Amino acid sequence: MPGKRSEKEECCVKPILEVVNLNKEFPVKGMWWQTKGAVSAVKDVSLSLKPQGTLGIVGESGCGKSTLARLILRLIEPDSGEVRLRGDDILPYKGSKLLQVRKNMQMVFQNPYSSLNPKMTLLENVAFNLYVNGVSKHDARKKAHHYLEAVGLPKAFAERYPGSLSGGQRQRVAIARALVLEPDIIIADEAVSALDKSVQAQVLNLFQDLKKEFSLSLLFISHDLNVVEYMSDEVMVMYLGTVVEKGSAQQMYAHPYHPYTQALLHSAPSMDVGSPAVHKHFDIKGELPSPMNPPSGCRFRTRCPYAEERCAQSAPPMVEVSPGYEVACFLYETGHDREKVSHGTGYTVDN
Repeated sequence: MPGKRSEKEECCVKPILEVVNLNKEFPVKGMWWQTKGAVSAVKDVSLSLKPQGTLGIVGESGCGKSTLARLILRLIEPDSGEVRLRGDDILPYKGSKLLQVRKNMQMVFQNPYSSLNPKMTLLENVAFNLYVNGVSKHDARKKAHHYLEAVGLPKAFAERYPGSLSGGQRQRVAIARALVLEPDIIIADEAVSALDKSVQAQVLNLFQDLKKEFSLSLLFISHDLNVVEYMSDEVMVMYLGTVVEKGSAQQMYAHPYHPYTQALLHSAPSMDVGSPAVHKHFDIKGELPSPMNPPSGCRFRTRCPYAEERCAQSAPPMVEVSPGYEVACFLYETGHDREKVSHGTGYTVDN
């Protein structure tokens, strides 16, 4: 395919964004504002995003996906770890240096109904970021027109207000607002989950087109496995604030390693009547543990059908099971037959 990198070239490409051992706990206050505990939201999370690539982050609600996105943008300050943009750790940045980083990484939020200012026209909503960055009103409006048209909204829409638009149209405005600063990275946090399925498909295709047109790198966060598969080159699976598996999307969806990843994939609806997910599955028992009191060792062990004594004693390290593909599970460190784990299949999460 023209323009497609070879596997060797892909391995040599330096990440545009790297996250290294990022941690965040939120203190929980009791009576008289006394701290009575902490919510472990993100624990030792590491990831890398290649230039013009798409990394999908998937997991159940409350697993830390959105918190991770805000930590990367420093909308929330991490407790420890590193966030490297083109090799430079941005966590010490302040003032103008931090503002420049945020211009290079823009977020599209989940709810298009609350992310736009209802008292501004669409043009003003998109141009506002330029105004506050010192761009003249004439140039800002010209640029805003350009990006509204890029997301499929003609000039006739420019003077409308968000209240007159559908959900899909509002999300297009939100995307245009992110693009107007000409970032290198777009972080889409559940950007289509509030939309109807037919509108979702249009917005997803728009993301794909814009990624090519503007040479964007995407960090795509979603709980919808089908959406992540369609959008992503690589996928990272999170459970209760930790990373359990990451690597090629194609490989993960064909042969997941971690029992939790298997559970997620086999609980996803399938149109294939011959699929194992339709005919044979077993429930993972037990409730999702509280992030205020997560299990010791492997956080998934209390619901895992393969749990061993050592799983309670220490957290499994990320193990490379094939080039560029990692899983955090003792099953692969201790030499268990992968066929028993990934083809016993059919584990689904109890709803």
